[in-house]
Amino acid sequence: MSAITEAGLKVRELEGVERGPEDERQGMVRKVALSSFLGNFIEWFDYASYSYFATVIAGVFFPSADRTVALMQTFGVFALSFVLRPVGALFWGHFGDRFGRKRALSLSILLMSGASFLIGCLPSYALIGLVAPLLLLALRMVQGFSASGEYAGAATFLGEYAPVKRRGIYCSLIPASTAIGLLAGSTLAMVMTSHLSAAAMGGWGWRVPFLLAGPLGLIVHYIRNNVADSPIYEQMNAELERKQEGAHDAGRPVSPLRTLFRHHFKQVLLSFGACMLNAVGFYTVLTYLPTYLSETVGMAASESSLVTTICLVLYIGLVFAMGHISDRFGRKKVLIGACVAFIVLTVPAFMILETGAFWPVLLVELALCATLTANDGTLSSYLTETFPTSVRFTGFAFSFNLANAIFGGTAPFIATWLIWATGSPIAPAWYMVAIAAVALVAMCLSHENTEKDLGTI
Repeated sequence: MSAITEAGLKVRELEGVERGPEDERQGMVRKVALSSFLGNFIEWFDYASYSYFATVIAGVFFPSADRTVALMQTFGVFALSFVLRPVGALFWGHFGDRFGRKRALSLSILLMSGASFLIGCLPSYALIGLVAPLLLLALRMVQGFSASGEYAGAATFLGEYAPVKRRGIYCSLIPASTAIGLLAGSTLAMVMTSHLSAAAMGGWGWRVPFLLAGPLGLIVHYIRNNVADSPIYEQMNAELERKQEGAHDAGRPVSPLRTLFRHHFKQVLLSFGACMLNAVGFYTVLTYLPTYLSETVGMAASESSLVTTICLVLYIGLVFAMGHISDRFGRKKVLIGACVAFIVLTVPAFMILETGAFWPVLLVELALCATLTANDGTLSSYLTETFPTSVRFTGFAFSFNLANAIFGGTAPFIATWLIWATGSPIAPAWYMVAIAAVALVAMCLSHENTEKDLGTI
């Protein structure tokens, strides 16, 4: 609860930065920030719940004598839910660039929260057999499709409202909301695991976080229907209309998708490279490690959940701090620093995690989380500044979601498989080092766009 309060205070601090005299504009910023926060909170609360309840879900939908096989099947569904993310990113990006950020975000939240709610209603394998995991997979893929526009759309929307010199800290609200969603999921998992029996958890306990998504989604949809599109997006439309006055073709000359791949393909590749580390680091450090500590290292599930909860509280504050630092020193420098830190620290960190001792594990996870915030707290503003207004939503969404589909959604599965295939509990660390090296090359080749004027077509 303190973390959520802290986020609320940050939102109010961000609103205070707006110096426009109109109360209406300040109220609009408040609504944009709140809807952006809640939309991402719902998405990541759901994904956190799926990861933290993975062992319970494995028993409900994938009963197997081999616990590792059941767990890999559960993470396999987690990975497959990301298959539609690049497709969804192109759809929502195109929709948001053509018809407005507001309309895209209002529709996507309904699909995402509705699919989450239905997962909480699914019957188990014991009741309907193979149909149960198939329905789970179908709903997870609907989630993946709809959620692919949420993070990018919310960051784009908020970034286009933000003052130029404070864009980093404004956009850091988006990754902070994802961390708070994870914190809520880990806290709920810890409390329920401590107070409910295994039978209660398998029967109804795991359903609670998914059912909560329904009413929360309706609230976000209502807020988003009562905000205006970003001034920068409306300015772009006005400029296009002026340019087309007197022209024979009154429509837009090209589609956002065609413009993106024809004129901004290099930016897409470099953005994809930057997002690779975020995808693997985020899903490994914040969603896979609790399972790793309990299933591979042998740490008590309650202790691993407690470590994750403590780390997420620090993570939220550091995300805002990194957003502020990127405003001072530039996105590129901060993102390069994150790449170097992951290359140097990850393998020694996993060696210490292998001990399973509470305090060393806590300190190592805190170090990994601090390193990840340098990437996560900066990436949303970096991607917002990389693309022009006419393709900003599409470019952000596609590069971010393609990286998450290939490297993020598969991270828990690949980590579990690497340990099984090599017999080494630190095998996932070498995978992360390799990804960080690729991301470092991409960032070195990219341009510094901090304080870029976003009001260009």
